Amino acid sequence: MKIGLLLYEHCMPAGLMAFNDLLQASNRLSGKVLFETCLVGTSLKPVQCANQMVLTANVLLQETQLDVLLVPGMWTESPSQLPSLLAQHAKLIEQIRQLPEQTKVWSYCTGVCFLADSGRLRRQRATVTWWLANAMQKKYPNVNWLIDSDCVMTQKTATAAGVHGYLLLAQQLIEKSLSKPAFQEFIKLMVLPRPVQQHPAFRSFAFMEQADPLLRKLAAIVTQMPAEQITVQTLAGKLNLSERTLARKVNALTEMPVASYARHLKLHQVSEQLIWTSVPVNTISDELGYSNESNLRRQFKQTTRLSPVQYRKKFGRS
Repeated sequence: MKIGLLLYEHCMPAGLMAFNDLLQASNRLSGKVLFETCLVGTSLKPVQCANQMVLTANVLLQETQLDVLLVPGMWTESPSQLPSLLAQHAKLIEQIRQLPEQTKVWSYCTGVCFLADSGRLRRQRATVTWWLANAMQKKYPNVNWLIDSDCVMTQKTATAAGVHGYLLLAQQLIEKSLSKPAFQEFIKLMVLPRPVQQHPAFRSFAFMEQADPLLRKLAAIVTQMPAEQITVQTLAGKLNLSERTLARKVNALTEMPVASYARHLKLHQVSEQLIWTSVPVNTISDELGYSNESNLRRQFKQTTRLSPVQYRKKFGRS
């Protein structure tokens, strides 16, 4: 299988390099060349990637026969930036559109935007990073968006959410190509974790997933505050905003009231403790500043429909 790793201005290249390493490791483990990779681009000139990395494509995209094209994501902090970014890469998007029908197109994180804009996701099942979900559903209604899925693979396309989505794509590809014993050995050798399951209620609440600067600041504040001291008035004061302005901005970004969003952020902290530690629920309640354990349990079950004990049993990694 020949896979093209796409380079373009300001793309995030780390995922491409890691994806390539995983495929080369599977080649060595199998004792044969299962995968052949190459760096492709719209030109053979050096490409200024993210984080000041400069790379050069080996071959031109329009002149290379590929089984799969992998499109990495690009750094962007808001859906409002997408129109200008897509316009900047119009030539690339047109070349993706013109790829032969038999060439599969795969992407992860914000790179999914290129596939959608090229029309290659039309009438296909796909997913995308959560903070782009609303914008993508509105802009590309002819795509069958499965936003609650971390990775979606079809006969023609594959999409994954998050900056580490390439890992999900690589694992699924390699698992299909190796025998079960060989794949298990591969997982051990590469020390790959199994993907962490996450309850849909908390999919968009991890600090590193907060796309907007205001949401990141809000998350940082809520994380440090005892649960029972979190009020809209307090949050607005710490952010130097009026309550009305904070409410308007948070609702515009999340479609949730501030109080509800903050409560979910705090409960996300609870969920992380349940997943990664064996700390008793009453200790978690005390450490995170809930008035009592019963209050934590009630809020948690209202949000997840699971008790903390049931949640830990289902999602726990400790």
